[in-house]
Amino acid sequence: MTQPMLITLASAAEHPLIDIDSTAFIQFGIFVVMALASTQLLFKPYLRMREARDEGMDGARKQAESLSAEADAKLADYEQKLASARARAQEERRKIRGEAAEHLQAVTEKARNAAQEAVLSATQKVQTETESARAELLPKADALAGQMVGKLLGREVA
Repeated sequence: MTQPMLITLASAAEHPLIDIDSTAFIQFGIFVVMALASTQLLFKPYLRMREARDEGMDGARKQAESLSAEADAKLADYEQKLASARARAQEERRKIRGEAAEHLQAVTEKARNAAQEAVLSATQKVQTETESARAELLPKADALAGQMVGKLLGREVA
């Protein structure tokens, strides 16, 4: 071994590394007093403050979850009512369109019937007037034709 190492080993054998005497008990007493004082004045208030903060945050979190659940329920209710209202409106629109189509068909049919009756009436009137005019003018036609031929030829035709 080397010489400095031997000196270190020899000096360690003469003097102990830790010397326990009455000051160790005084230091232990000071440590206990400081630990009790620190516990009462520092650690307990800090832990109470952390616990109160955690409880406050948990309470706020629970309240936020409750409000979120309530909002979701209200939103679902609103969407259900909106869907119901839309369905009723769609049904009402369909019903009104059906009624309008029926009314349009009835009015069109009525107008078509009136037009057909007017055409039929006019056709019958024209036919009657034509027949009456023929009946009235046919006997006169021969005489009128004879007069026209007589005027054209300058003599009377029998």
